[in-house]
Amino acid sequence: MIRVVIVDDHPLARAGMVGELSRVGGFEIVGEAHDVDSAITTIRNTLPDVVLLDVHMPGGSGGGGAEVVRDCTDLYPTTKFLAISVSDAARDVVAVVRAGARGYVTKDVTGEKLGDAIRRVHEGDAAFSARLAGFVLDAFGSGAGDVAVQDDELDRLTGREQEVMRLIARGMAYKEVASDLYISIKTVETHVSAVLRKLQLSNRHELARWAAARRIV
Repeated sequence: MIRVVIVDDHPLARAGMVGELSRVGGFEIVGEAHDVDSAITTIRNTLPDVVLLDVHMPGGSGGGGAEVVRDCTDLYPTTKFLAISVSDAARDVVAVVRAGARGYVTKDVTGEKLGDAIRRVHEGDAAFSARLAGFVLDAFGSGAGDVAVQDDELDRLTGREQEVMRLIARGMAYKEVASDLYISIKTVETHVSAVLRKLQLSNRHELARWAAARRIV
């Protein structure tokens, strides 16, 4: 039996996952949590084999599932993390994998496929659909050892700042970025200034080199 903790801020979602895993068989649900703080406490108290956690949840410092993974990975090295979310946005996938999760599935997954993903993560493998795996490869390169590599500099940026950073690093003009993200040029300028300040870079040319070196453009 694989010991599992389920973390989701929606009780019905947790109940659904519990029901599906019970139907599939081979899993023992040893705990549930509804936010970042209760997740960390539950993981500490139960030391599960795998944590199935939502990407977006309240509590903590606002980091959601990625925050839970970052705070627990070093403390509980035998526990593996599988993210589950309604979102299949590249930003969400990359953020939680960068934190240390070994897989990511969307909530439309079948019970059988969810069980298979949990087993694969428990055995030390990665578990992604083909599309989501593409996001990971784009962000980290093709080396399997790169999947859980953390980049503290990138983690300083908000999700929107990362979006703007990638577009600017690709050579897009402020006006093009504003149009692509449906924000004002002034907002783009504000985000770029924040990105340069946080990364301690002087201009967009240095930003392009920084992003290219990390294979995130």
